[in-house]
Amino acid sequence: MDRMPRDDLEHSRRRILAAWAVHLLTASGALWALLALNALWHDDWREVLFWLFIALVVDAVDGTLARAMQVSDYAPRVDGASLDLVVDYLNYVLVPAMLIWQSQLLPESVALPLSALILISSLYVFVRRDMKTTDGYFRGFPALWNVVAAYLLLIDLHEWVRACVVTLLALASFAPIFVVHPFRTRDFPLAARSLAIGWGLFTFALLLPNLADTARRLTLAGSIGCLTGLALMGVRRSFRPPPVN
Repeated sequence: MDRMPRDDLEHSRRRILAAWAVHLLTASGALWALLALNALWHDDWREVLFWLFIALVVDAVDGTLARAMQVSDYAPRVDGASLDLVVDYLNYVLVPAMLIWQSQLLPESVALPLSALILISSLYVFVRRDMKTTDGYFRGFPALWNVVAAYLLLIDLHEWVRACVVTLLALASFAPIFVVHPFRTRDFPLAARSLAIGWGLFTFALLLPNLADTARRLTLAGSIGCLTGLALMGVRRSFRPPPVN
């Protein structure tokens, strides 16, 4: 039996290690969720949002790294897609739902039912086979409850307005609308990525302590502006015919 050349064997080992490192990066999301829950236990919502933001950044890059490292070929024992979904449900749904509930953002009479609605509607999002379109859009509201929780904490709204927002977004999980995936879309990819990165920078700045009121208002406006740009891309996609594959 012919043996693999030494250089090829070493290259293969490096690729296997790299593939497993990407899986480990994805799995680190469970740690960020744990740290966020610990911060929630200590009523430190700013730290909760910080760990959720770290998890969001990891989720934004691990897919690209997984494809570059060919993890399905070099670490096939682990289903990276399933791992990603498990971790995302923790950081995008479970922890934010707990944050919204325990931070008393909602009227007490509906806090638990609406938190349950977040969990259940998000299960539908995560298990549907056609979650994403071929041109890089999510079907329905893609359970971005980490983002929702952040804005509910950062923007001063009446508790019943917050309850309406949560209800409408949960129902939007089943609606025939589209939400852009900024790193997968084929439409204006540079603009989508720029808006997503801008949103990340502005939103992270909002978590910094001792931010002056004027700076906070401007930063919040920048965050909302970038998010609005991304939302309008989804609106545009919702009102035009589906692409021909």
